[in-house]
Amino acid sequence: MDNLLSDFESPYTTAPKLTQKLIIKSRDGISFGEFEYFMDRSPIHLEEWAGLLHLSDRTLQRYKKDNKSFESIHSERILDLFMLFKFGEDVFGDKSIFKSWLYDQNIPLGNVTPLSLLDTSFGIVMVKEELGRIQHGIFA
Repeated sequence: MDNLLSDFESPYTTAPKLTQKLIIKSRDGISFGEFEYFMDRSPIHLEEWAGLLHLSDRTLQRYKKDNKSFESIHSERILDLFMLFKFGEDVFGDKSIFKSWLYDQNIPLGNVTPLSLLDTSFGIVMVKEELGRIQHGIFA
């Protein structure tokens, strides 16, 4: 996993190489320790992660206690969200500015907060697309 984590930080990782690693890791499952690494670097808290993963706080606590790996579907969502958060930080150039954007209502996204859309894959795509428009200076 260390290799995968360093790939997130490296601007030199090629997309196909990273994608292959993401597929393997999502199938194998993310351990709670690996999840904590992502959580510590994300702009949201444990309670919000629980909602985005459709898991209860109690279930997350059991994962932590047992150092259990997440199922494939949850592992994939964790990785997808972490990549989105990394992209958002890159677009805004600052984690705190990106965090503020996540929590503010956004007219192009239907006048809801971007964070409120991240509990579905469709919402994640919408937020990624909006970040892409911001990155390229296209404000709608």
